[in-house]
Amino acid sequence: METRKVNFKDCSREYLEDTFGLAQLSKHEILTKWIENSKNIFITDFEKETVNRLQEKLVYRVDDWNEPELKEHFIAPLFSLIDFNTNVYGMFINRELSAIIDNITLIGNPDAIIAKGRRSPKMPYFCFNEYKKEMEARGEPIGQCLSAMLVAQELNHNEKPIYGVVVKGKIWEFLVLEGKEYAISNAYKSTDEELFEIMRLMKQLKAIIEEYVIQ
Repeated sequence: METRKVNFKDCSREYLEDTFGLAQLSKHEILTKWIENSKNIFITDFEKETVNRLQEKLVYRVDDWNEPELKEHFIAPLFSLIDFNTNVYGMFINRELSAIIDNITLIGNPDAIIAKGRRSPKMPYFCFNEYKKEMEARGEPIGQCLSAMLVAQELNHNEKPIYGVVVKGKIWEFLVLEGKEYAISNAYKSTDEELFEIMRLMKQLKAIIEEYVIQ
């Protein structure tokens, strides 16, 4: 039987809930643990200095940057500072992900994923979706990220949770998907002191991925 193809950009949370049985929880143990453990993450003086410089540019320009500029001048340097590229896993940009789930082919190119693999992503751990409010016609950003996370879950053939983040201009929201249940964090604002909480959450994500790798 031929499957129906649905692109990530056309997926809303309502569609994913109705079609694949996803359910949003107000609290999720995995998300809570990610946030709580991140509070113990140390940020070096070099990291603080670099993050402060990035934030100065962000505060001055974020309202005028387009999507590629936000990625190039703020998000990419922040991710590079944490360094998600190792001999075992790496960050892949705009790589196609697809899987057949319940006779539907979900397919798309998330802005970034962190996955096991050297030349191509083999086992995705994390999905990133960036969104500018000026581009609202393109769809629902959290639905798009969740659809990529759902595909990552299907490709991994294990029961480990999938992590994600959606950036909407200044605002960052962190997601977890475990089985059919997902949760979304409170919003973090990157133009104030919460940027260091964002940094800790991303560094904690790296620690989580390192645990996956050695298991």
